[in-house]
Amino acid sequence: MKTDSVYLSNTPLGEARKLWRQALESCGFFSTKPVRIAVDQALGETTAVPVYARHSSPSYNASAMDGVAVRFQDLSMASEASPVTLPRNNYLPVNTGNAIPEPYNAVVMIEDVHQLDDDAIELISPATPWQHVRTVGEDIVATEMIIPEGHVIRPIDQGALLAAGITEVKVCAKPVVTVLPTGSELIQPGSEVCPGQIIEFNSRILSGYLLQWGAKVIVHPPVSDDPDELAEAFTSASRNSDIIFTIAGASAGTRDFSGSVLGNTGKIIIHGVAIKPGKPVILALIGDTPVVGLPGYPISALLTMHLFGRELVYGFSGKPLPEQEFCEAIMSRPMHSAMGVDQFVRVTLGQVGDKLIATPSGKGAGSVMSMVRADGLLTIPSGSEGIGAGQPIRIEMLRSKREVDRTLVAIGSHDNILDLMANFLHRLDPPLRLSSAHVGSMGGIMAIRRGEAHFGGTHLLDEETGEYNVSFIKRFLPDTPLKLINLCYREQGFIVPRGNPNGIGSFTDIIDQKLSFINRQKGAGTRLLTDKVLRDSGLEPDQVPGYNHEEYTHMNVAAAILSGSADVGMGIRAAAVALDLDFVPIAEERYDLIVPSEFLDDIRLKAVMELMNQDSFKKKIDTLGGYNLRDCGSEVFTQ
Repeated sequence: MKTDSVYLSNTPLGEARKLWRQALESCGFFSTKPVRIAVDQALGETTAVPVYARHSSPSYNASAMDGVAVRFQDLSMASEASPVTLPRNNYLPVNTGNAIPEPYNAVVMIEDVHQLDDDAIELISPATPWQHVRTVGEDIVATEMIIPEGHVIRPIDQGALLAAGITEVKVCAKPVVTVLPTGSELIQPGSEVCPGQIIEFNSRILSGYLLQWGAKVIVHPPVSDDPDELAEAFTSASRNSDIIFTIAGASAGTRDFSGSVLGNTGKIIIHGVAIKPGKPVILALIGDTPVVGLPGYPISALLTMHLFGRELVYGFSGKPLPEQEFCEAIMSRPMHSAMGVDQFVRVTLGQVGDKLIATPSGKGAGSVMSMVRADGLLTIPSGSEGIGAGQPIRIEMLRSKREVDRTLVAIGSHDNILDLMANFLHRLDPPLRLSSAHVGSMGGIMAIRRGEAHFGGTHLLDEETGEYNVSFIKRFLPDTPLKLINLCYREQGFIVPRGNPNGIGSFTDIIDQKLSFINRQKGAGTRLLTDKVLRDSGLEPDQVPGYNHEEYTHMNVAAAILSGSADVGMGIRAAAVALDLDFVPIAEERYDLIVPSEFLDDIRLKAVMELMNQDSFKKKIDTLGGYNLRDCGSEVFTQ
């Protein structure tokens, strides 16, 4: 098969969506496709036509309660002073639901009936016409519309349909959607992973959302990077599906064949949209079957399916797109964006005082956890170069406002205890969420100064006084009433592979052996400790190979050591223990939480303070390794 590269365009998002919609309409994709199903099976389906009652409900005059059927005229003069006696042939005992035959036109409840003997009753109150009688059509009248076209059937609707004599209903067909992952490197979850292999999980993410949107999903086994195999798989799927989503192979790499294969087997409408992430997305047709060629990175795939695929599923099913909830927030730190590209940024949200704060939850099209943690999605339009810190922004919410209102925002230094804290807080009733942004100790202090966090972790050492954190607070937060609460003392040192094969004990060992070091970002307390150790050793940063290679968390440093992308890095013992690495201790440091006084009475902060004094929480911290909790929960400074 011919596999010439297909040119990637840079079509603006609005234009791409317009062209895609026109192509779908021209092939009749959005035409209603009704199917008839049993009402019992119709829950959640969308009606293709209005549904009208076959008969009335009730279909006869029915007693609404237990009692006696009477003619209301016979009781017109009844009273306590002048009871009316009815002989047996002038009343009829009835139960709830019994038919009321002529000539009766009212029911007296059994509690108001005085039985004189087997043949007569006494009544002391008059009756009104059709008292306690459900007349024909009281609920539903024959030919009345029960539910309109385009209605999503609920349990109560099923009951009304059955009551009106409807046992089958025409509904919009659900689309059959094939999710087709591609790539010779893919292996199934649970398999042993070797270098160069990737666990195939994208199809699970995408099929889950498709099911939520109302599709019937077929997950095709992964197809290798072979043009002929891809062509056969694409063509076969087009015969058995209403919509196809392919995963990976959409870019312009030497093993990216989706574009060329779709160009040969069908018609490409768009290849390349001016969005980030997700630029390589392909929009194509094989016959009348739409194909969305998704990029392989998880976030790119999910975003492009959301932008170009959700409309397909809902449109095919005759359902309107759900109304999306938006909110106004304040950006916690600047975000740069390239001109000419619509950029989509995952953010976490938290109500801090009177401001709803948005913080980027991560970057990179392959960062699945950034989407797991995300509360919302920020769109930076193509005409903007970015968003400034403190700037008002509009966020598409991915989580309910109620959950966001229960969120604590922690911005500052990273520590594994914060992950543990988040889990303990989530166990509470109602559960609380902890949203952590790991920007380093100085980043946390600046966030506190801007009023963007409920608390921040810090471990900044003043080399002149030997004191942790206090001098930095006095310098950068002089006018902020606050308390400094100790969380822990922790061991910092070199994280090295198991067995310390290079015998690292100092920076001199790293320099002499030309080993690769991985550092923390500027402003991190660990970075300051690294620089202090270098100065104390009479060494310069530029002597250390990899000094400018930065990571934002202790766990990322440890992961780099585990993967072999670095030989050594500075971090906490708990990170080394977590990944079964070795650790060379250098210093014990104090890690505190800066808590502005305005939040001390907040029930969310009170929950954190109570947690730090719980034995169960402290015992769990001890299992992490490398911590001393002698002052945990204690105030070490007040301003």
